Order: sequence, then structure tokens, then C-alpha cells
Amino acid sequence: MQNKRFKQADREALIALGVYGFFFLWWTLFAFGLGSGDPEHYSYVMGMPTWFFYSCVLGYPVVTVLLWGIIKVTFSDMPLDASQDNLEDDLPNIERIAKAEEDC
Repeated sequence: MQNKRFKQADREALIALGVYGFFFLWWTLFAFGLGSGDPEHYSYVMGMPTWFFYSCVLGYPVVTVLLWGIIKVTFSDMPLDASQDNLEDDLPNIERIAKAEEDC
């Protein structure tokens, strides 16, 4: 059986790649979608072209908040050293790590 830590790390890596793919799609659709016309017909938000505002200025904070939420909800803290392999379920949560540190 594969170590549960590797399964968790693989899942977290796929989530991170998925969010990066979402950000790339967001940026591409806004930058090339709104910015593909004649610059004389651009609309502006806060003095910036709409395509630039939505792709670069708004996109970064949206993805940052999205990543923060995903990390808080789906990512888990786990030891990476081999000496922790015998812990219960091989994927301890923060409370078990704290308890193990208190017992030492």
C-alpha cells in the first residue's frame, strides 16, 4: 500500500495545478478576450483598460483569496521525516502532532 502522505501530497499538488490552470484561463480570457479589439474602443476601469484591470489587477487577488481558502480547507499538516511513519493513520493532524510534542 502506498504511504498516505504521498497520496495527500499528490492530491494537494493536483489542486495547486488546478488553481494555476484556473488563473491562467482567467488571465487569458480577460486579456485576449477584452483586449483583442481596437484600442480606440477600449473601456476603462480606474484609468486602466478593462482587459488589464480584470486580468492583471483583479485576477491576482481573486486567485490569492481562492488559494488561501483551499489551503485552509483541503490541505493538511503532516510530518515529512521518516521517524513519524508509525503514527496513527500515517497522516496525523495538527492536534496529534501537538499531543506528541507535549508527551516528549
